[in-house]
Amino acid sequence: MAEMACVKRLQKEYRALCKEPVSHVVAHPSPNDILEWHYVLEGSEGTPFAGGFYYGKIKFPPEYPFKPPGISMVTPNGRFMTQKKICLSMSDYHPESWNPMWSASSILTGLLSFMMDTSPTAGSVTTTVAEKQKLAKASLAFNCKNPTFRKLFPEYVEKYEEQQLLVYPVQEQVSSMPIQAKTSTPLLDDLNRVEPHKDMNNQRRTSLPTWLLLLLVSIFGVVMALPLLQL
Repeated sequence: MAEMACVKRLQKEYRALCKEPVSHVVAHPSPNDILEWHYVLEGSEGTPFAGGFYYGKIKFPPEYPFKPPGISMVTPNGRFMTQKKICLSMSDYHPESWNPMWSASSILTGLLSFMMDTSPTAGSVTTTVAEKQKLAKASLAFNCKNPTFRKLFPEYVEKYEEQQLLVYPVQEQVSSMPIQAKTSTPLLDDLNRVEPHKDMNNQRRTSLPTWLLLLLVSIFGVVMALPLLQL
């Protein structure tokens, strides 16, 4: 359980962070545990991380600020391993270099700066620029699958949904159109009107009475009656 001094310190730092946010960083303590903070780093323009949104956690010890926190990242990013502690001078990897004057804001600022760097450290990985860019593009969709992320960062969920509408507007409009049961064109309509006339002429040619046929043959003979029968 967190010490009272730790709780008051973290509450004060969160109020300060809300009043003066760190550029490209959003962070909130867990609703159920003030020792666990959740953050999102936004990739800086001009870097392979541009357009990326990187979700992670900071776990403060009950003795904070006299002991440093543990820092990890959840979103695949191409810079740090996921779900593993990141080695920073202001993390619990180096308690000997920790300064109690540092705050949550300074920790997040240092983490963002170190992420844009290429220096190897414990918990870091080596990837190409193209791989980092690919992960940046997929980061928001990945984060939105996480229930905790969706609860703590609804603004990013809304941003993702807006992006989806921009990507798939045409498909949605086409799928929502009713299927026409019948296709009608002026040409087809004209053909439909013409066909019955042909059928009527055929009926006329085949519907002459037998007695009339015999009369025509008896009067004009077979050779002369044939052209008349074809009328």
